[in-house]
Amino acid sequence: MNIVDIAVPEYVEVDVSERLAKVRSIFERENPKGIIVTEDGEYAGVVGEKQLMRSRMEDDTKVSAVMKSAPSVDRHEDLRETARLLVEGDVKIAPVYEGEKLYGIVTVDQILEAVLDSLDAITVGQIATEDVIGINEKDTVGSAINRLRENGISRLPALDEDGHLVGVVTTNDIVEFVVRDQERQGSGDRAGDIDRMLDIPVYDIMSSPVVTATADETAEAVVERMFDNNVSGLVVTPKGADTIAGMVTKTDVLRALTFTEQDSMDVQITNVALLDTTSREHIVESIEQVASKYADMHVIHAHVRLHAHKEKLRGTPLIQCQIRLRTNEGQVGGSGEGYGAEHAFHVALDKLERNVLEIKGVNADEEYRGQLLRKLGEL
Repeated sequence: MNIVDIAVPEYVEVDVSERLAKVRSIFERENPKGIIVTEDGEYAGVVGEKQLMRSRMEDDTKVSAVMKSAPSVDRHEDLRETARLLVEGDVKIAPVYEGEKLYGIVTVDQILEAVLDSLDAITVGQIATEDVIGINEKDTVGSAINRLRENGISRLPALDEDGHLVGVVTTNDIVEFVVRDQERQGSGDRAGDIDRMLDIPVYDIMSSPVVTATADETAEAVVERMFDNNVSGLVVTPKGADTIAGMVTKTDVLRALTFTEQDSMDVQITNVALLDTTSREHIVESIEQVASKYADMHVIHAHVRLHAHKEKLRGTPLIQCQIRLRTNEGQVGGSGEGYGAEHAFHVALDKLERNVLEIKGVNADEEYRGQLLRKLGEL
């Protein structure tokens, strides 16, 4: 299946010189999945809500300061390859070309709508992220912004003092809050207003009640729920409980579309453009070497996520790397930071191997206890 019937010629377009004030108002008014940025009529990049959260930029900043490069897609591209390009580019929208001409756009939602009927074979438990970053409902909006930016994520479950799930705060919540406040207060010196907004507690802007999912539900059911509630992710909770068991997003579902049944390990790298002195081949080989040490642990899929911080050392950015393996024995991951993608990857890889060893040790202990109990029962 290709995207010839999915891509659409309708999209929102702005020039690189456009001010962020207008871009923010477009998101508020039209709620697009992304905006195509052009320069002299030619494609230059895309901008989404996550780009608006990167820094506290003033309204008169040009959109070129926050736009992101997105992979271009041929109108006849395979759907699975298109899904991979969106995931690895960490974007929700990509320009679609017909020959050398910009035809339109393709979005995550368009792809998921096209394959919705086939998602009943995938469960939430197979694709959800178990290691979830949250925030206390009494923490400030400024803290939420920092946590979102530092971890390269778009949503935070909000918890009360007892660890119960009470809400979710997203980049969209924060953007809408800032836009509404600016429209209400008008123009002028914004420094004091920004400080005041950053000190507001999360519970004043979070979404509540929380739209949730359970691990045994199908991807089809949860994607329909996301569409119905106009959200991009759901908190996974145990049945009948208000604690957090994981998070499932549209990107997680999109990533599942790229899984293959071939002999080689399926590895995805989000923000692949950050690779500097290393290569995709080296990353795949390194993960396969770790997996091959534990023959009875079958790795179904590996996901490597790279995220660049502003801090640099002699021009090399501080990179956060997260590795997550989906195996026949559950999820296992490792994370680490380093200057440059190669350094960060190997720090995370070392942590991953230690965590794999810990899982194997626990399983070995359980097997030993089982054998011991069986022997005792024979006495």
